Amino acid sequence: MNLEKRFSAYGDVKCNESLAKHTTFQVGGDCQYFVYPKNELCLMEILKICQNEDLPYKIFGRGSNLLCSDDPYVGVVICLERYMSDFYFDEDGICVAQAGCSIILLAHEAMKRSLSGLEFASGIPGTLGGAIYMNAGAYRSAISDVLQSVFVLKDGECVWMDSEQLDYDYRHSRFQRENDWIILGGRLQLQPGNQKEISDCMDSRRKRRMSTQPLDKPCAGSMFRNPENAQAWELIEKIGYRGKRIGGAMVSEKHANFIVNEDHAKAADIAALVKEIQRKVREQFGIELRTEVERFNWKI
Repeated sequence: MNLEKRFSAYGDVKCNESLAKHTTFQVGGDCQYFVYPKNELCLMEILKICQNEDLPYKIFGRGSNLLCSDDPYVGVVICLERYMSDFYFDEDGICVAQAGCSIILLAHEAMKRSLSGLEFASGIPGTLGGAIYMNAGAYRSAISDVLQSVFVLKDGECVWMDSEQLDYDYRHSRFQRENDWIILGGRLQLQPGNQKEISDCMDSRRKRRMSTQPLDKPCAGSMFRNPENAQAWELIEKIGYRGKRIGGAMVSEKHANFIVNEDHAKAADIAALVKEIQRKVREQFGIELRTEVERFNWKI
């Protein structure tokens, strides 16, 4: 039995699938197998096949914080968004959700239940798993502020880990160095609130995002983390790179910490622009800009 048929026993499979279809940057080469597991049990069987066949794999959500290279990926992309996206709320303000669940959806569902704590996430176009991995945040709030525990597949077992064990900091978590751990879900503690106030807050922030961010063009959100005592966008403006373009990639005219796919960009165009910005900021200010966006399938 070939690998496509073996994987298809446990999920939906696409062969030689363009990763540009699965990232918000709309760039990336083809991957050998793109698989949507039906549930956690199927995920474990897919991982077992990868291990037995010595195939590398990568866990995907919505691809909203990834810069995939233009090169083919000889391996398996396992996407949790299609099937592993259920969520549940209880009467004590606890939300339990699978890793593939949209964080925007969770924010709106919390608002419908008059629960506060996820207003910051109402404009983050990723999954809960991705948010937990990156400690995604906005408006001086982050997922770690409401995260109680994480359901993790590690060492062949599914376990709950308290958030205190996971080394949370600004755009950082322990998952970023534990490459073999897979986030399966999370438990969030939300607080009772006024539904209208929560809704008004989300609407206000939506209008602000629309007016200040290039949401009409393919991008991956903020490209760089804010260094200590500085704003990344201000540093990029000071080196004169607002509107700077390499190939089809461009620093947004609307927000200098966004790089957009302006015109059929290649991943290499985006990477070159990132590298050039980092070099110019380092030379002019002695500051190392670190990316928020994760690189995938790059040789260097």
